[in-house]
Amino acid sequence: MWVPGVGLPSRLMLSALTRAGRFCILKSGAVRLMDVPAGNRRGLSDYHPHMMPSVGFGKSSSRVYRCRSETKRYITSPRAAETLVRILRGKRKSCQLFLECNPGPGILTRALLESGAKVIALESDKTFIPHLKSLGKKMNGRLEVVYCDFFKLDPRSRGILTPPIMTSDMLFQYLGIEAQPWSKGAPLKAIGILPPKNERNALWKLLHDLYSCTSVYKYGRVELNLFITEKECRKIMANPQNPGLYQALSVLCQIACGIKLLHTESCLSFGTYTANGQLAKQKHREPLEQNLCFIQLTPHRNLFTGTLTPFNYDVFFHMLRQCFMKRSAKLIDHLHSLSPIDATHILKQIKKNKDVKVIDMYPEDFQHLFEVIECSKDDNYKWLYDDFMEDVIM
Repeated sequence: MWVPGVGLPSRLMLSALTRAGRFCILKSGAVRLMDVPAGNRRGLSDYHPHMMPSVGFGKSSSRVYRCRSETKRYITSPRAAETLVRILRGKRKSCQLFLECNPGPGILTRALLESGAKVIALESDKTFIPHLKSLGKKMNGRLEVVYCDFFKLDPRSRGILTPPIMTSDMLFQYLGIEAQPWSKGAPLKAIGILPPKNERNALWKLLHDLYSCTSVYKYGRVELNLFITEKECRKIMANPQNPGLYQALSVLCQIACGIKLLHTESCLSFGTYTANGQLAKQKHREPLEQNLCFIQLTPHRNLFTGTLTPFNYDVFFHMLRQCFMKRSAKLIDHLHSLSPIDATHILKQIKKNKDVKVIDMYPEDFQHLFEVIECSKDDNYKWLYDDFMEDVIM
């Protein structure tokens, strides 16, 4: 017996209740996605995303979400800061707005302000806030300091939020920043360093927020300029020519964003500070840290003009996770567990032979595969879903 929508994981329930289609559950735990009307897939170039309301947020839950103290990495080299300003500002003299995430001692903050930019400093460590506010008093209102952790905006499991944890709505309303249509340019540029011990999770959260048009992406195509380790940089920019590094994260990043490697900086230009704002001592047993890559992630303007939408992106994520669980397997073997549609027919539609492997598929090939299955008229149901996949690669 088919039961519409009952017992679905939260992300697929969102799809079932909006416009991504209707799910049904089989006793085996498989879920199939109904056909999606074409009218619900198009015309999102001027889409203003709206976040789903958080039921009982701040009222019904007695649990308080607190920020855990974590070791953070900051720019400590004035020379490196000046290099970044030249990259980001070029020859501009206008009062460009930057959102700086965890500026710490404010080395980059000062360099940006001296170039004529306006800075909103989101600092999650109270130790640095007095110094940053003191700096702001000398800058004629061009520096706003907020006690906030950018990388922990809009936590998924949240009770009553207390700063530095907050929602993007709280932050952007306080700053007076309004949402921009997706077809417009970036409403602002954010600069930061991904948390050194939580880099992978931070990237996945940003991708979920981007594809669902929630959190900061509710306000438009926010441009991120981030320092990440060389290892993670190589992974997100990998393709079939780098099979050892190629993964679902690579595909999702490249489909969603234009990725530019702007600069590579020595780890000696950074300092690691403990939770109380003290410079951390490096342990002798630790291997020499790798350099950090400064990359620019700009969401594609046309990301939501085709079949992929903020309402069905979770199915795209599922498809990639399923495929990359056995990355060296043939694609046709995965198709049997992904969709009830004839696998041979799907391969013909995407112009691939039956021997093609997952790691032979480029990001645009995966996007084409998703579009072919989503738009297929050969079957009432498009996707098979295994509920154990919900917790994979989060």
